[in-house]
Amino acid sequence: MGESTERSEPADRQAFERIEAQIEERDNWARRRRKGIPTDKQLLVVACMDERIPVEEALGLSLGDAHIFRNAGGKVTSDVIRSAALSTNFFDTTEIIVINHTDCGMMSAPDDAVVEGLEATAGGDLQDVDLHPALSNLDIGDASIADWVWMTDDVDEACHAQVDYLRDHPLVPDEVTVHGYIYEVESDALRRPGERVAEQINTRVSEQ
Repeated sequence: MGESTERSEPADRQAFERIEAQIEERDNWARRRRKGIPTDKQLLVVACMDERIPVEEALGLSLGDAHIFRNAGGKVTSDVIRSAALSTNFFDTTEIIVINHTDCGMMSAPDDAVVEGLEATAGGDLQDVDLHPALSNLDIGDASIADWVWMTDDVDEACHAQVDYLRDHPLVPDEVTVHGYIYEVESDALRRPGERVAEQINTRVSEQ
C-alpha cells in the first residue's frame, strides 16, 4: 500500500500555533506601552553613566527586563524622580535598584574646581544659564551650582542617600522596594554599601 498523501493535522496545527505565537510576541514587544505591558522584571535601575559599569551584566538583565536610567554619579536628580514616578505609577514597576560605584568621576575634583570650570565654559555667572531647555523659568533657587552638580565625598554614603530619597519620595508608591549597591570597578563585582570586604579580611581581627 502506498504512503498516504493526506496532510497531518497535528503538524499543521503546531506550525500555525507557532507562527501565531511569534506574531503575538512581536506585537507585544512593539506595542507593550500601548498594551500596558511592564518591563519583564518590573524593574527600574538608576546607575552612573560611567562606561566601566556593565549594568545589564552585573544585574543579570536582558533586553526588555528593566527601565535603565543613567546619569553622572547615579544621582537621584529631579529627572530621576520624574522617571521613577512614571515608571512606578503607570508602567507597573515594583522595584528600583540604585547602582553607585568606586572611583566615580563625581569624586575626582573639589566642588569649587568644577564650578570654576563650568563658569569658564559659560563665560560668566552660572545663575544666568538655563538648566532646563524647555522650562527656562525653572531654576535651583537659593542652592549653589555646586549643589546642582552634586559631587560626592563618600560613595557608600551617597548610595544610602539615593535609596532614601526614592523610598521617601511622595511620588514613588510605598509598596515599591528600593535597594542600593556599589559596583567595585577594581573587582568587577557588586557589594552592599558600607560593606568593604577587603577591610574585613585584611586584618588580624577576625569574626568570632
